[in-house]
Amino acid sequence: MMQTSAALSPFTGLMLLIAFSIVWVTLGWYWGRNNKTFDDYSVAGRNVGMALATATTLATWVTSNTTMVAPQLAYQMGLWGMVGYSFGSVGLLLFAPMAQRIRMLMPGGYTAGDFFRLRYGPVAWRVFLCISLLYGIGWLVSLGMAGGILIQALSGIPYAVGMTVILGVCVAYTLLGGLRAVIGTDFVQTILITLGVAILGVLAIRRIGIEPMHAALSAERPELLNLLLPVSLMFLFNNLLFGIGEIFHSNVWWSRAFAFGRGVGFRAFLLAGLIWAPIPIAAGFLALGAPVLGINVPAPDMVGPLVAARLLGATGAIFIFIVVFSALASSLDSLLAATSDLIVQDGYRRHFRPRASDATMRYAAKVTIVLLGVITWLVCLPRLTNLAAVLHLTGAFVASTIWPVAAGLYWKRVNPRAAVWAMILGSAAGLWAYFGIGFYVAALTGAAVSMAIILAGTLLYPHHFDWATLDESRDTATAGPRTQAGGPT
Repeated sequence: MMQTSAALSPFTGLMLLIAFSIVWVTLGWYWGRNNKTFDDYSVAGRNVGMALATATTLATWVTSNTTMVAPQLAYQMGLWGMVGYSFGSVGLLLFAPMAQRIRMLMPGGYTAGDFFRLRYGPVAWRVFLCISLLYGIGWLVSLGMAGGILIQALSGIPYAVGMTVILGVCVAYTLLGGLRAVIGTDFVQTILITLGVAILGVLAIRRIGIEPMHAALSAERPELLNLLLPVSLMFLFNNLLFGIGEIFHSNVWWSRAFAFGRGVGFRAFLLAGLIWAPIPIAAGFLALGAPVLGINVPAPDMVGPLVAARLLGATGAIFIFIVVFSALASSLDSLLAATSDLIVQDGYRRHFRPRASDATMRYAAKVTIVLLGVITWLVCLPRLTNLAAVLHLTGAFVASTIWPVAAGLYWKRVNPRAAVWAMILGSAAGLWAYFGIGFYVAALTGAAVSMAIILAGTLLYPHHFDWATLDESRDTATAGPRTQAGGPT
C-alpha cells in the first residue's frame, strides 16, 4: 500500500511552527541582550567555553543536509551514500589543529577573508570572497528549501509558506543576538538533534528489521547494496573533499575559531567531529526502509521525513519535525551571521568605510542579515531543483580553496599567484566536471587541479612570508571598530 498523504494536519504543523518561532526568537533575544560591541555581536566576545563551543560546532554541521540529504543519498546510492556523507566529519577533525593555529596567528581576526587578504594579497582575497559568498548563498538556499520541503512533507502546508516562516524566524533571532544568540540556541538544538536522530535510527532497526530491509532491497533495488557501484565510490571521495573544502574555507568555521577561548578550538572541533560521524549513517538508514514499508517517494529529498512519519505516525512526524527544524535553525543562523560578517568586514569596511565606528558596524551587520534573508527567500521561492543538486554545485568552488588555506597556514613558501590560479582554475575544472560528468566528481576534480597548481607554483617560484603579518592586532591603527564607538554615521 502506498502512502502519499501528510502525517500531520496543516493545523498541527502551523501550531508547531508558531511554538518553535516563539521559542527560538525568545532565546535569541535572551542570549544576545548583553551585546555591547561589534566583537560581542560578531565573535561572541572571543571567550566561548568548551561546552558551548562543542555544541555550536556539532549543531552547525548537523544541517538539513545531514538529516534530509543523507537519506536522499542513501535512497539514490545505497550504503556508500550514507557512509560517504559521514566522511564529512573528516573536515571537522582536520580543522581542529587549524582552528588552534588560526587563533594563535590571528588573535584579532574576524573573518576568513582577513586571512586571504593578509596572506596572499588583494587579488586572491577578492577571488576568495566571490567563492565564499557564492557558497554562502548556495548553502542558505539549500537550507531554506529544506525547511519548505520538510513542512510540506509532514503537514501539507505549502512549501513557500514553510520556507518563509523558517527563514523569517532564523533571521529574527540572529538579528537580535548575533553570534552569541547563534551559539546559545545551538546548545539546545544539539541536544534535540543528537537524541532525535539516535532514537529514529534505533526505531528503524527495531520496527523494520535488518533482514526484511535486506530482502526488499535485494528484490526491488539491488544496486543500493552494491559496494562496488562506480558512482557511489566516486561520490565517497568527492564528498570527503567537499566536506573538507566547506569547512576549511567557510567563515562559519573561521568565526568560531576566532570566537572560542584560547585552547578551546582544537578540543571542540575534534569532539564535534567524532560525535557527528555516525549521525548521517543513522539518518540515512531511514531511507533503506522505504521499499519495505511500500512508501511512495515523490521526491528523493522527502524520503527521510516520509519514513519517519510512517514508522511513528503523527508522533513520528512531530518528532522528525523537531529534529530537522533544529538542524535547519542551527545552520541557517550560523550561516547568516558568518556571511554577514564577511560582507560587512571584508566588503563594507575594507572597501568603503575603513573608519566605521563600532555602532555603525553592528548596524551594517543587522541590515546585511535582513538582506541575506530576503535574497535567500527570493531564490528559494520557485524551488527549481533538489537539495543535493543545489548543495553539490557549490562543491565545484569550495574544494579549490582547500590547498590555499591549508598550505597558507603551514607553509611559508606558498606563492600568492599560485593561490589565485588554484582557486580560479580549480573552480573552473570543478564546474566542468559537475556539468560534464556529474555532481559526484565536481569537488574531487576542483581539489586535484588546485593542489597541482599550488605545488607546482610554489616549488618553481617560492615566496617567503612572515607569520607576524597575520596579527593585525599589533597595530592599533588598523583595529577599526574595536577601538571606536559612537552611533551610526
